[in-house]
Order: sequence, then C-alpha cells, then structure tokens
Amino acid sequence: MNRDRITLKLVCVITLLFSLAIPANKLFAQHQPKTIPAIAKNGRGFNKEDSAFIRDNYIKIEKLIPVRDGVKLFTSIYIPKDTSRKYPFILCRTPYSVAPYGTSEFKTSLGPSGLFIREGYIFVYQDVRGKWESEGDFVDTRPFNPNKKSKKDIDESTDTYDTVDWLLKNISNNNGRVGVWGISYPGFYATQTILSGHPAIKAVSPQAPVTDWFIGDDITHNGAFFLGNFLFFSNFGQVRPEPTTKHAAAFDLPTQDGYQFFLRNGTFSDLNDKYYKHQIPVWIEFMNHGTYDSYWQSRTPLPYLKNVKPAVLTVGGWFDAEDLYGPLKTFQTINQNNQNADNRLVVGPWSHGGFARGTGSSFGNIDFGSETSVYYREKVELPFFNYYLKNKGTLELPKALIFETGTNVWKNYPQWPPVEAHDENIYLSSQGKLAFSATTDTVTFDEYVSDPKKPVPFTSETRLNPGAEYMIEDQRFAATRTDVLVYTSEILDMNKTLSGPIIADLFVSTTGTDADFVVKVIDVFPDTLKNDQATKPGIQLSGFQELIRADVIRAKFRNSLTNPEPLIPGKVTEVKFELRDVAHTFLKGHKIQVQVQSSWFPLVDRNPQQFIDIYHAKESDYTKATHRVYTSGEQQSHLIVKTL
Repeated sequence: MNRDRITLKLVCVITLLFSLAIPANKLFAQHQPKTIPAIAKNGRGFNKEDSAFIRDNYIKIEKLIPVRDGVKLFTSIYIPKDTSRKYPFILCRTPYSVAPYGTSEFKTSLGPSGLFIREGYIFVYQDVRGKWESEGDFVDTRPFNPNKKSKKDIDESTDTYDTVDWLLKNISNNNGRVGVWGISYPGFYATQTILSGHPAIKAVSPQAPVTDWFIGDDITHNGAFFLGNFLFFSNFGQVRPEPTTKHAAAFDLPTQDGYQFFLRNGTFSDLNDKYYKHQIPVWIEFMNHGTYDSYWQSRTPLPYLKNVKPAVLTVGGWFDAEDLYGPLKTFQTINQNNQNADNRLVVGPWSHGGFARGTGSSFGNIDFGSETSVYYREKVELPFFNYYLKNKGTLELPKALIFETGTNVWKNYPQWPPVEAHDENIYLSSQGKLAFSATTDTVTFDEYVSDPKKPVPFTSETRLNPGAEYMIEDQRFAATRTDVLVYTSEILDMNKTLSGPIIADLFVSTTGTDADFVVKVIDVFPDTLKNDQATKPGIQLSGFQELIRADVIRAKFRNSLTNPEPLIPGKVTEVKFELRDVAHTFLKGHKIQVQVQSSWFPLVDRNPQQFIDIYHAKESDYTKATHRVYTSGEQQSHLIVKTL
C-alpha cells in the first residue's frame, strides 16, 4: 500500500505536477486507434509556463455552494477570460483540499493534465462535505442511499447533483455539459457522480478509484489489514472541528524502519493506545468491524452502478499498490449491469496515479520502451473529454485499452478479459517445480514454520512508508527464507501470455486455527541478461525476479468475508482467492515462479495464527504454526490463469 499518498494526494491534482514527458514512442503506432484528434503542443504535462498562462487567461472565484440540506460546500472555480465561446465544466471533488485558498491565489495546474489548460474548460474543484472549508460532517467513503425520502437524505451523489445544478444556473458562458474526474479517493467521488443521475453530466473518469476498502482496495485485502493505513490516517483521520485551510500535522515517528516499528508496536491496540490515543475515530471503526459486515458493504458503489448514462472511462495501473481492484471491478460491474453503457477501461504499467505524471517509460528497474503516460494523456484522456463535452474530433477508443508488460505493447480488446483467453492451470509440484500439467504422485507437500515474531518482509529496503516499487521489486531477497516456498518452471521455449485474473487455488493444512497465505507470481529473467537493459546504473537484471502480481487472504475468510471460519488443525483445506488481473507475457528464455508465504510484513499486519479477533489481540496471542502446501493428486495446489 503506497502511503506516499499522504503527500501525493494532498491536493486532488498534486499527482499531475512536474511531468517531463515527451511525445509517445513510435513503438505504439501499430497498436493505436486509427483516428486520434490533433493534440495541443503542451503534451508534456505541466510546465513552468502553465502557471503564468492560468493567471493571464483565467479568473478565479470561490463560492460556498448550498446543497439540499442547507450545508454549503466550498468550491473553487477557474473561468476562462475569453467569452467568445462557451465552455464545459470539468469537476473534481476531493477530500484532499482545493488549495490554494483565496481568489488571488492560483493553482499551477488545472484539470487532469496540462493539456486541458489551453484547451479551454471551466475548472471546478470542491472540498467534499466535512473536509477543509466545506461545512457539514465528513464520513469516510460515505454510503450511497438508494432510498432518499427527504432533503435530509443526502450522500455524495446528491451533493454532486446539487453542485452541478448550481454551476449550470450561476456560472455564465457554460455549454451545459459537465465532465468529472478524480484519482484515488477523488476517484470514489467520481464514481458517486455516475449515481447522481444529473443529465448534464456527460463524461466521467474514475481513475484508480477507491471502490471497496475491505475486499481489495487500500484498507484490507480479503480480510488482511494493510498497515500503511496507520500512517495515512494519522493525518487524514483527525477530526476537523470546523472549516479550516490548515493541514493537520502527521505523526513524527522516531524511526524510518517500518519493520522494527510495527514489530515493537505489534497490535492494533498498541498503536491506538500509544500513538492515536483513541483520537482517530475511523481507526476505532476499523477495529470494531473486523468482518465484511454492513459497515463495509454499504460503502461500495458497485451494487448501484445501474442505468448508467454518462460515458465512463475507468483508468488503472498494473502496479498500483492501493487501488487496482477499484478500476477493474468498476468497469466489470458497469458492463454486467448496463448492456448498452458507453463504458471503457484503460490499464497501463503505472503505479498509483502514474498515468497523470511523468513519462511512464519505466517503473522500478523495468523499462517499458515508450512513454506510456504521455500516450494516455494525449491520445486517450483529452480526446475522451473533448469528444463528449465539446463534440470535438472523433473517438475510436476500444472497449479495453490494455498495456501488456513483458512485450511492452498496447493491445485493443472489445472486452476484458479478452474473449480468446482460455483458462489454464499452473501446478505447484514437488521439489520446487512449477508445472503445466498435474502430477499423479502419492500425496506430497511442502511445509514451513511461520513465526509472527520473525515475519517475512515485503521488501528488501528499510523504509517506514511502504511506497510503491515493491509491486515490481526483485523477489530474490524473499526466496532465500525458509518460511517462503518457491516453485519455478523450466525455461520457457516460447512466450506465454497471461491476460485476465489469476486465481490461487491452494490446498493447505496447519497446526493453528487461522493463517495468512500470500501468493506471488514472478517473472524470472535469464541469467545471461546484460545489465545495459536496466533502467538504473548498477541494477543487476541477470536472474532478476520481477514481481508481476501478489495478494493475500486471511484464511478464516476463505468461504465468506462476512462469516469467518477457523481452520481445523491438521485438516487439508482448500483456500481459493483472486490475485487480480494481469496482462503480461513471460518471454521465451524466462521462467515463471510462484512464491507462497504466510506473512508480508509490515505491508500486511501479522496473523496470530489463532482464530481470534485480531483487531483486539494481545501480543501473547501471536504464536508459531507449521503450514503445509499440498503439491500432488486431487489436492494439488495450483493457479488458474487466463492465457492467450
């Protein structure tokens, strides 16, 4: 979980600053939609000229926009001085502040990318209810209310509807159309915009949107808690007693070694008592809602994405440490519930919000051969909004525009996953082998001792903030541990492409009554690979073990996230869960590897390996356990993948 977002997300568009991209590499030419509108010269993202251009060509006003229950929402509006034509609105609602405040203080960037500044839009930024200068009470991922009966029945969709209505009636020279975008938490508010039903909203782009905090975004994955949230909510979770422009101070912790810090402060109660001092309400809510109960279920917008009217462009990144679940499931759900929806998906080789900044030519130690973020901003994002909000140009974007890592090419698909992808099993076999066919051996298994006092680190780096690069990090550091099982294929004699979700289907037993299982899918580079293919000097790519996809499940949730069940000591049990989608080609000469472990620390909190309420566990509850993973016969553990 990338808690760099404490800084990254302070302002809704902070992720867009200081981009240095240059026009897209010619490598893309054969993979792009055939007809793309001409792009403004400012295709490099934001530059030093943008700030001066904004001041010279826009006026800024600030309004407290009233919504139906009488609360007023603070809104900054940037209006083009040129009144010779009418402009559409482009709206971003954010809990991270619309700063700078004051009509003489201007943002140095506007809209989803620097391309929009000279294109001409009315840019609208709004502090959501209960945050910063807006009135009212803030509720994290406020539930959508489908049964509104009075003006007091509000949610984020009604606040959006009322805001849009006010803008149309009170800001002159608009063309009657509204577009909405947002990255991460603002992406959640963008999705809520779809639910508002306002007819003027023509185009919405939820980008890396928070969608379900329990199942697969940010907070927990399949019931396993991501500890980076402690750092994030130390700031974001503080109560704001009244409207303010001041940023709450984050904790100044005494170390940058997250592994040792969270090991010393080993329980949720320790963190609450020593650091939060019971002053962060949302942390207490998390501790009191340890299953997928109504608290969590009410907070996902997915069940309500029906009768979708605006065009939707959902955006995600394959190396997003926070919200990859969100874009995939948002796109999928709209498709399932809306037969004729104008619904598109873009997924590139990006970290959280990486499409909005930089060139996107590399991530971590891996080079992608072209400037993927520039391509997205120029050829996808701006044409999308221009088409639906200005009737400008033509739009021939596919249903799914997917960057395939390994081969490093963009692929156009009429659906995702691709219809031609077929299910295939990849088997964990004895003697550390990974095979493409099942074995008929007598029952075999591998076992390891999982010790919560010596958990497996998630990274080879010493860091407090988890960051993002662990999503693609070399996994050789973990492969040497005795509590990590490693299964490796033979050298591939041809390319093997995975396109779609990966399902881990494990058969396990344990001496405890609960356990975490982390499954990592890895691309092992040839030993002969030369270092001149690395993105940084000194990086050793010979034998590099690139993490492609990994996820975790708390085994007590194997059958139900709502009703956990203990493991029975010694009993072989199936634990099956989804690792999220990939689009990756393992090249000829590479190997496929799978690692299995039971801790991923301190990315994920430790499991006491007992069937108890972990949120209220004591340090003495954390015990060693021996886990077995079965590798033959009818109970042979395997991955279910989609291959092309």
